[in-house]
Amino acid sequence: MLSKPNPIDIELIYIIVNYGSGSKLIHTAKQCGVTGGTILLGRGTVNSKFLGFLGLSDERKEIVLMIAEKETAYQALEKLNKKYELYKPNHGIVFTTSVIAAVGTARLKHEFDINEERGAEETMYHFITVIVDKGKAEDVIEAAVKVGSKGGTIINGRGSGIHETSKLFAMEIEPEKEIVLILSEAESTIAIVSSIRSELKIDAPGNGIIFIQDVNKTFGIYK
Repeated sequence: MLSKPNPIDIELIYIIVNYGSGSKLIHTAKQCGVTGGTILLGRGTVNSKFLGFLGLSDERKEIVLMIAEKETAYQALEKLNKKYELYKPNHGIVFTTSVIAAVGTARLKHEFDINEERGAEETMYHFITVIVDKGKAEDVIEAAVKVGSKGGTIINGRGSGIHETSKLFAMEIEPEKEIVLILSEAESTIAIVSSIRSELKIDAPGNGIIFIQDVNKTFGIYK
């Protein structure tokens, strides 16, 4: 069974900030009850003729992903917005999306059938995100393909969860992570998630996290 977001809603927080700021934001969010986060590297474009003339039109960015109960997520965002002045231009972009189920996070354990009634419009696909230690992504793909998945996409990142941070000479070292993105037909989601959960032992602390979101519309998918 998967974790149930109702009656407790689960939110996925996206924060896009300048390079080097992600770890600080996660540290602050943890003070509000968020268990941790994953950081992806990206590149932003600056609309500035002057910077473009200097060849500096591209800026390195960090994309921070954090998952939490809605109330906790919103409290964290309020604190982050105030402390890091995200309301000011070029200080960062924040948005949240709903998560329909989560596995591998002890604070969100509410058993639930993902196929329960979710309204008049039936979801045909789900978007499965799996975050694991570096070197485990291929195992995730293998476990998913074993039960019918067509495969997935692997992204590199680094994590900062409650079980993941070690120290070297009193300095926190954040282990590298791999993020696997899988688009699943709705009727296959439980089998795929269950296979990954079992093969990767996701329920053990620090082994990873899986979350699932509804997909509203798709193009380019061929059976």
